[in-house]
Amino acid sequence: MAAATSIKLDDALKGRVQHLAEVRRRSSHWIMREAIAQYVEREEKREAFRQDALRAWDEYQQTGLHLTLEEADAWLAKLEAGEDAEPPKCHV
Repeated sequence: MAAATSIKLDDALKGRVQHLAEVRRRSSHWIMREAIAQYVEREEKREAFRQDALRAWDEYQQTGLHLTLEEADAWLAKLEAGEDAEPPKCHV
């Protein structure tokens, strides 16, 4: 069930939201709800990406397994050319 939440907007931002609501034929409430939902979704994905990077860095520090830039670049070039190339094996 949805619960009411209060938010304080400065006059300029409130006016922008109202203007957008008018031209989109939506309520200000709908515009703000959509904006918040899109922001939260984007930031959740950004945080998941950040956590993946931190886990990868931690794994690299523990194992030392990696690819060189040249190895990764050659593999990506094959993929870009449409080849079904297997990723190279990581090494120390």
